[in-house]
Amino acid sequence: MSSGRHSFELRIYYEDTDHGGVVYYANYLKYMERARTEFMRGFGINLDQLQSDAGILFAVTEAHVHYRRPARFNDALSVYSELTHARGARLGFRQTVMRDNEILVEGNINLACIDTQGQARRIPQDVLNKIGQALSPGKETRKQT
Repeated sequence: MSSGRHSFELRIYYEDTDHGGVVYYANYLKYMERARTEFMRGFGINLDQLQSDAGILFAVTEAHVHYRRPARFNDALSVYSELTHARGARLGFRQTVMRDNEILVEGNINLACIDTQGQARRIPQDVLNKIGQALSPGKETRKQT
């Protein structure tokens, strides 16, 4: 992957919907999580290997989500992920869930790089090198010294 925008495709099943027949609101956070994982994988970053080899993982610290329109059973959705910043121990993503050309949900998600004890750690330089190309011009990544 060479550009900063990543697409993750999914289909809505009955298990995703609530009594009203629309996707339960919290499920969008799951879809965004899957999309971020695939975003990282697209840059050659295997999150479980990062944890086992370096003792590093990423935890969501903040999620701002704007629900515009509902998705329903059998809808085909795309979750677009864009890295907005990568510096110190923090990553930021802007994510959009769409059905065709219609925006359903928008989210800004911040993550912290932590060790297995829950302590903040700088994002490893090799991870920054891999994801740095995803940042749009004017976005920030900081080389670790």
